[in-house]
Amino acid sequence: MKCRYCGTSLHDVFLDLGSAPPSNAFLKAADLSAPELYFPLKLYTCTRCHLVQVDEVQKHDALFSNDYVYFSSYSRTWLAHAERYVTKAVERLRLDADSMVLEIASNDGYLLQYVKARGIPCVGIEPTAGTAAAARQMGIETVEQFFGLRFAQDFVEARHPVDLIIANNVLAHVPDLNDFVAGVAISLTPQGVVTVEFPHLLQLVSQCQFDTVYHEHFSYFSFRTVQRILASHGLRIWDVEELPTHGGSLRLWACRADAAHRETAAVAAMLAKESSADMAGMDYYRGFQKKADGIKNDFLAFLLDCKRGGKQVAGYGAAAKGNTLLNYAGVRADLMSYVVDASPHKQGRYLPGSRIPVVAEPHIRESRPAFVVILPWNLREEITTQLAYIREWGGKFVTAVPGLTVS
Repeated sequence: MKCRYCGTSLHDVFLDLGSAPPSNAFLKAADLSAPELYFPLKLYTCTRCHLVQVDEVQKHDALFSNDYVYFSSYSRTWLAHAERYVTKAVERLRLDADSMVLEIASNDGYLLQYVKARGIPCVGIEPTAGTAAAARQMGIETVEQFFGLRFAQDFVEARHPVDLIIANNVLAHVPDLNDFVAGVAISLTPQGVVTVEFPHLLQLVSQCQFDTVYHEHFSYFSFRTVQRILASHGLRIWDVEELPTHGGSLRLWACRADAAHRETAAVAAMLAKESSADMAGMDYYRGFQKKADGIKNDFLAFLLDCKRGGKQVAGYGAAAKGNTLLNYAGVRADLMSYVVDASPHKQGRYLPGSRIPVVAEPHIRESRPAFVVILPWNLREEITTQLAYIREWGGKFVTAVPGLTVS
């Protein structure tokens, strides 16, 4: 295997989670009598550019199929985040009715709805049919394709370059980074801006967020590595923000190298922060396996104790990160009876690998579990507020990452 950015041969293992089915390959009832496909889930660190990455053992067009069940609009926290971003970007870049905004991996229109509401022309690029259809129902123009250099060339030729490209939590999903970034570069106007959000590798390591590893995420980024990737395609980062989303993310503001946007002090500060953590040395990327194993073992021991004590455990949030945790720990429906999810696209299905049923929220009141495990721990505040009623029967909330907590 070679690095998907710089082509260096990869040998240093960052994390090995064994094998698992794709985390968003939810099962229908009819699928339960058939075998599932499992794929290796092993990450490597490039010794040259320090890009942490998984081998593309399953092609991205199979992962993001027409049966894709992740719809962004079912999280109030995420919608609020998107709306705040649009407000800031519009004001900062002075976007108006004469501007053009392009979002890559626009999902169900969760973000572009706020751009459209301001009267700013926008287009979404989204390869999954169900989410693209949902966006069109809101009146958002959506092109059902994967983004890359060829698409960008055709788009610019048929229309024109754009003033803002939004790439939220998509860079990690891209198997060919150079093709993707090259497409971004040619799609911008001379003073155009691209904003990129992604979970920060610094937080993944420090908080041992190993459950954010799954097959859809081909790469895991430090700021320095992304800066290097963008620069090799003529793009310059002029600002960076630290965000609380997904357990700690970065938002980059980048432009063409010769654009007029002035670099803020935050860029140098972020480089210094990563340097002080020694992210430029390979020792930083070693020893992560032991920490992940410790979290897995503590979580499994808790579930086994509940089983022995006759206490029912349910889950909330049929998130990809939850499927990584459950499959790595070998959890099945005997240890977690069911998982609740707000999305009707997941309800009535079964989690990949563990085959735990996904149900609607009323099931919690009916079964009154002793513990509710919050699988998308990044939404803990939203979920504990929503499910506060479990306190009526003495129910408690549990999270496994970055360490087992019961409250």
